Amino acid sequence: MENDKKQQGQLQIELPQEIAQGEYANFAIITHSSSDFIIDFARVLPGVPKAQVKSRVILAPEHAKRLLAALQENIVRYEHEFGQIKIPNQGPRTIAPFPTGKGEA
Repeated sequence: MENDKKQQGQLQIELPQEIAQGEYANFAIITHSSSDFIIDFARVLPGVPKAQVKSRVILAPEHAKRLLAALQENIVRYEHEFGQIKIPNQGPRTIAPFPTGKGEA
């Protein structure tokens, strides 16, 4: 009976094989309205003039705040285990993974 109660409280998550591979993204664009946060995950490559959005996630504001807390908690755990994550040349508004000027492929 105790096992049944534990199983009832657990959420089962299915991860389809085509999603399990994931999409590489090194750039995120975040916008919001009064009711939603929209995060577009994109891939920026040197020498390619356009970043291609690979995935879009739409969240309610409450879930966006929960995501922020979960990311912060996981970053703290990661840095405790592997060391500080360093972001070179990060200015107050620098978000691109590398300079977005002319590049060559």
